Formats: sequence, C-alpha cells, structure tokens
Amino acid sequence: MKIDSVPFSVTDWNRIPAIEHKGKTGTSHWRSFEGGDVRARVVDYSPGFESDHWCPRGHILYVIDGEVEIRLKSGATHLLRRGSGFAAGDDEADPHMAVSATGARVFIVD
Repeated sequence: MKIDSVPFSVTDWNRIPAIEHKGKTGTSHWRSFEGGDVRARVVDYSPGFESDHWCPRGHILYVIDGEVEIRLKSGATHLLRRGSGFAAGDDEADPHMAVSATGARVFIVD
C-alpha cells in the first residue's frame, strides 16, 4: 500500500459521528477518516449482522472486540476473534463479506 496525499493528523474516533449502514441483516456503524486514496474506519457490527454484498476491495482488518466471520465467495470461511485480523488485496475473482453472530468492533484500512 502506498499512502500519498495524507498529511499528518490525529484522529479522535470518539468525535467522529457514526454513520449507519444496513446489512442484509443487522446494521453496522462506521466512523471514517479519508485522506488521499486511503480510508480508515472503526466499524461496529450489530449481533446478527450479515453484509448485503460481496466486496472485491482490498482491506486490512483488525478485530478490536467480538467475533466476525469473513466469508469468501469461493466458500472458505474464517472466524476472527479479538486480536486477529486479515489482509486482502483488490480481488474481483474472490470477493469477501463480513458476518457477525454476536457483534464486533473492527478497525479497517482500505
């Protein structure tokens, strides 16, 4: 990842308003920072959350709290718990989606 056009800044995530995004089931609330071609987010998934789409965009995701299952369109699944995460590049061939039975808080850079 090359990070261009992002000046040094300090982010107080508690001061960024959470924007609701509905899933196929449940909701997620995003607190986002964008600079240049980079977006960083703290995302809270409600219990019972399931994404409403397959995402081909590259991500680095870290689980702050709870559990989130990452499903690949190929059929593979990965249960991530607090302290774990994943990295994936842009991949139109095998996109992914997030599901959380119990709810989770994650940090994502994309």
